[in-house]
Amino acid sequence: WWQFWTDPAIKPTIESIVDEFEKANPGIEVELTDLTWANGHEKIVLALASNTGPDVLELGSDWIAQFAANGHLSGISPMISDDSAKYQGWSMSNYKGQIFGVPWILGTRVLFANRELLNRAGYDHDFVPITWDDLIKAAIAISNLNSDIYGWGSNTAEKHRLYKKFLPFFWSAHAQIFSDDGQYCVLASTYAVDALKTYKKLHDSCGYVANQRGIEDAFLDGKIGFIISGDWLLKRIELEHRKINLVSTLMPGPTFIGRSFMGGEFLAINKASERKQAAMKLIRFVTSPENQVRFCKANRSANPSSIEAQNDEYFSSNIHLQTFIKQLPMSNHPPVNPDWVYIEEIIEEAVEDALFGSGLVAEPLRLARRKIAKLISQ
Repeated sequence: WWQFWTDPAIKPTIESIVDEFEKANPGIEVELTDLTWANGHEKIVLALASNTGPDVLELGSDWIAQFAANGHLSGISPMISDDSAKYQGWSMSNYKGQIFGVPWILGTRVLFANRELLNRAGYDHDFVPITWDDLIKAAIAISNLNSDIYGWGSNTAEKHRLYKKFLPFFWSAHAQIFSDDGQYCVLASTYAVDALKTYKKLHDSCGYVANQRGIEDAFLDGKIGFIISGDWLLKRIELEHRKINLVSTLMPGPTFIGRSFMGGEFLAINKASERKQAAMKLIRFVTSPENQVRFCKANRSANPSSIEAQNDEYFSSNIHLQTFIKQLPMSNHPPVNPDWVYIEEIIEEAVEDALFGSGLVAEPLRLARRKIAKLISQ
């Protein structure tokens, strides 16, 4: 089993789960191999291409279509029919009608706010923004408090980050990257333009511009009113003993609650594996509700894929974890497309141009649409 969780805080839990699996399944031995995010993808590509890959792989949701399209993953639809209602996230591993991975740990983004700054800006103690207008007005009010206070945390052109901050606005506006049949790129719709205008307004009017780490540092230092972030922020607050009057809430939309971004980690089976049944046994064991809870407690993760695990007291007793649990069903994921890594880059370039380059909104989206249309036609 090739996996990416090497942090000393979580690795012992992974090893313990594997040990328990081996004890429960005499005759099956699991060789655990650690990968890093720096070169793990490259190692998987080379191993699968040379038929030296493992039986079980941990894959990010963005990678599934790539490896499925290349014929390297085993379709598992017949094996998971009994589990389909027990887990969230299946659509991210559905490529051309076949399931190629079991959802394990999912991830989404929520809106965080500093309650103290909201109160200073004149907002009630129970205020949370429901609409974009609510968010913009509150962010500007916070920004007006002082020259070193900002209403909004706005990402720089940081690879793999910027598009994840824009897409919640995009999806909340009912915009789509592709037509319903997947044949045409419709990125530059009026819905998409409205979404980018809104994101740009926050950036231009009251944005603190930095990379994700810099934004979170400033937020935790009390200098930013609103940021979009993931469950790792809760982990930082706990481990660093940060004192902040924290608000977590669902993503706002044009007229009501909006959508967010969803991704996740999946366990897949190498098509070349000669031990597919044993591989599926391991996957079922690792992704069982009880082991997902164990993993999330050790890693302080907010989004197990198991619906039963989500009901554990660990999640139900924490108001901020509950925000993530509630946001997940109101989240979209990128298209399951083998070219997504290139599509993502094109979208990021368009958003970067609108924020830091030409300052235009519609034209960068139109250019991106043409580039994506050319890419998918090849």
